[in-house]
Amino acid sequence: MRFLVDECTGPAVARWLHNAGHDVHSVFDEASGISDDEVLGMALRSRSILITNDKDFGEMIFRERREHCGVVFLRLDDERSANKIDVLRKLIEQYIEKIPGKFVTVTETRVRFA
Repeated sequence: MRFLVDECTGPAVARWLHNAGHDVHSVFDEASGISDDEVLGMALRSRSILITNDKDFGEMIFRERREHCGVVFLRLDDERSANKIDVLRKLIEQYIEKIPGKFVTVTETRVRFA
């Protein structure tokens, strides 16, 4: 699966996804400091699912009706990289086929697809 990991989500998540065999790009490593608009455009151009913990993307997708290939929004109480990785591992193991093209909100205990 192809992912773009937002800068706020961090390079550890991108490395973990890469090591798990996914095609991964990292905003932190490749385009640090770009705007949310540019991040969403980068994900769309590369046909990648965006992984972020920035709630502004919900506004862009639902209010502005922006095109996307899928967004995983991490809404976590524990923002440490190890927790992000654990939550993503569970999400991918259980729902990998349902993620593309959806806006997926993930907490430590729930997954919601829109």
